[in-house]
Amino acid sequence: MTRLALLRHGHTQWNRAGRIQGRSDIPLDDEACAELAGTRLPAPWDGADLWSSPLLRASETARLVAGREPQTKDALTEMNWGDWEGLRGVDLIADPDSGYRHIEDWSWDFRPPNGESPAEVWTRLKPWLNGLTGDTVAVCHIGIMRVILARAWGWNFDGPAPFKIKRNRLYVVDMPTLTPLPEPIRLIKPEAPK
Repeated sequence: MTRLALLRHGHTQWNRAGRIQGRSDIPLDDEACAELAGTRLPAPWDGADLWSSPLLRASETARLVAGREPQTKDALTEMNWGDWEGLRGVDLIADPDSGYRHIEDWSWDFRPPNGESPAEVWTRLKPWLNGLTGDTVAVCHIGIMRVILARAWGWNFDGPAPFKIKRNRLYVVDMPTLTPLPEPIRLIKPEAPK
């Protein structure tokens, strides 16, 4: 059986400011580092293959929660947001000429100017996904998670998503059937030594 557990990276300064990070290599902020250092992957995920996006915020998260170095894969790099990278979504949505849309109105072919569509993200992920041979944890980005979970849940970016991506949780997909576990699994906070 091959299962994939997806974990979103910790907060960065750009996350907290509402800026679209895309492929900008923004590290975790100090608060996120401290929070993640106090968590661990639960069993059996603590022994699974560990992968991450090559971007700092993902690889740092992987090291902190797993206590080991992840393998990195370019396919796990965040969706390319093109001309919108570094801008704030609230500002883009307030500008009717920007072309920006809420995720419920995207479709698989929605593409930021000079960016990448969810369908293109899925195309670049498929070879890596098809190569998985055992239980795997992938520390990545919300855009990558949305695309994989959209396929697993049968959601076409049309209306509210059937899942909500939160931090410090594993979103598990059975890969042979592309079936999601209905509820995420929380990272654990080990008890302090007595």
